[in-house]
Amino acid sequence: MRFSEKLPGHRKISVLLFEAFSNHCLANTIEPFRAANTIAREPLYIWQYFSMDGGTVTSSSGLPVETASWPHARPQGDILFLMPSYGFRDLATPRLSHTLRAARERFQLIVGLDTGAWLMACAGLLDGRQATIHWDEFTLFAETFPDIDVLEDRFVLNSDLATCGGASTAIELMLEMIKQQHSAMFSLEVGALFMHGDKLDLHDPYQRMSSHKLVGSATALMRRTIETPLTIPELASRLKTDQRDLERHFQKEMTMSPLAVYKAIRLREARRLVELTRLSVAEIATRCGYRNASALTRAYRLEFGAPPRTHRSATGP
Repeated sequence: MRFSEKLPGHRKISVLLFEAFSNHCLANTIEPFRAANTIAREPLYIWQYFSMDGGTVTSSSGLPVETASWPHARPQGDILFLMPSYGFRDLATPRLSHTLRAARERFQLIVGLDTGAWLMACAGLLDGRQATIHWDEFTLFAETFPDIDVLEDRFVLNSDLATCGGASTAIELMLEMIKQQHSAMFSLEVGALFMHGDKLDLHDPYQRMSSHKLVGSATALMRRTIETPLTIPELASRLKTDQRDLERHFQKEMTMSPLAVYKAIRLREARRLVELTRLSVAEIATRCGYRNASALTRAYRLEFGAPPRTHRSATGP
């Protein structure tokens, strides 16, 4: 994604919280969108917190969040996140089911996080659909709602409904949503801020069979070797795979070649250093694997539409 490229207009997010929600899940849901806004330097996503009665809602660990009243606001927008956790069965009231069925008409996508799939199922939103839930509730969920195709997946994402298994998988779902809305490279850049996918695991043969896992390991290795970039054959060798397979998996997951992704990772690190440090362009070039300041400046201008000094002047570190 070029720096000068105009990204789509902002998406409006509503988060419906319930008492004893998981603040870990909340952070893993909202922070990727906050990071996307930071990277893009514009509000790609805006959000607001609601509860059924408004006022302060407290997480399972005691974090208070001020919310607006859902019935009074009657929000609408692009995405609605449902975020219950403990005590979710008691939340599945006729009032809430009516609320969720009405919200189906006002939101493009409804997402059940943690145990949110249970509330969606009680409202009849998931009948005949695929879904998942927090794995502690997986068996009971499948038995209680036989009309739902319950999958042992980390998340299930469709165009209008999505479900997710818990806090640790929420960030994976958000990055996939960002990928679909913008691009694989932009999602990778957002994930890198949280060191998501930064673990390089070459020992699990089952993980190596997955395109997603292979590309994740490859990009983790790329980030570790920014200063002294590997050739693509060296990269494939380090990953214990064939170069042609590596190219194929990158085209499938990223619609880019490994070389193009490697270059984009290095240039985005250069942009980060330009904006957040006072290092010279020559020093940044060295840290990002370029021969000299001129080589970096040429590549930087082609990628972002302006030289490093222009961006430094605009951000003013």
